[in-house]
Amino acid sequence: MSVKIRKSLVATALVGAFAFASSNVIADPLNDVQQAGQQIQKAAVKSQTKIDNVYGQTQELIAEYRSIVDETELMKVYNDHVARLVDDQNASIESFDRQIATIDNTKQNVVPLMYRMIDTLEQFIKADVPFNLETRLGRVERLREIMSSSSVTTSEKFRQVLEAYTVETSYSSAVNASQGTLDVDGRSINVDIGRLGRITYVAQSFDLKHAWVWDNNTKQWKELGEEYLKPVKEVIRMARKQATLELVKLPIFGAE
Repeated sequence: MSVKIRKSLVATALVGAFAFASSNVIADPLNDVQQAGQQIQKAAVKSQTKIDNVYGQTQELIAEYRSIVDETELMKVYNDHVARLVDDQNASIESFDRQIATIDNTKQNVVPLMYRMIDTLEQFIKADVPFNLETRLGRVERLREIMSSSSVTTSEKFRQVLEAYTVETSYSSAVNASQGTLDVDGRSINVDIGRLGRITYVAQSFDLKHAWVWDNNTKQWKELGEEYLKPVKEVIRMARKQATLELVKLPIFGAE
């Protein structure tokens, strides 16, 4: 009986040893598989990380490329715009060059014209009704001084000549009153003087007993009859804005 028990124990021990050995043999390949799987997984993670990095870099490159393309289009539009501006400026420069080329000829024509205009203005003033003679002839002398000045441009000289003509033209519609003296038969008489444009130029003594009108043909004051005393008085009052403008009967001696 004891022999059988020992055989049985031996058999059991052999079976257990075999099972243990078998389990060790199986465990090693599983560990290898698991380790391989883990390595594969790690490798996959690394690969995915690389892929993600490459994808991100690719997207950045695509965005940069699109930005460059957009900038290129904008630069092309801007360059076209600048090219048109340059063409326009070149056209303007050519026009200025042509104008500059004609300046000398223009000056040669304008300068003699201005001298003739000044001479004509002086002749007109001397032939006109003699009001504000000192001021008007002084303006002509200043024009002649300006014409001889190298510091005044030709355009400014021409402007001042035209301005002098404008002032003379304005006298034709001006209504003015002043006081002065007339030399009559060796006597100096204080008078009121009235002017309606260039239509009439009259004077009246302070006592309202005498009146005169300027005769531009004889260049003298001509005494008027008593019938003109009231009209002359009214002309002077109108010139001083003491009465409204209305028709009056007076002899007229205008400039020729």
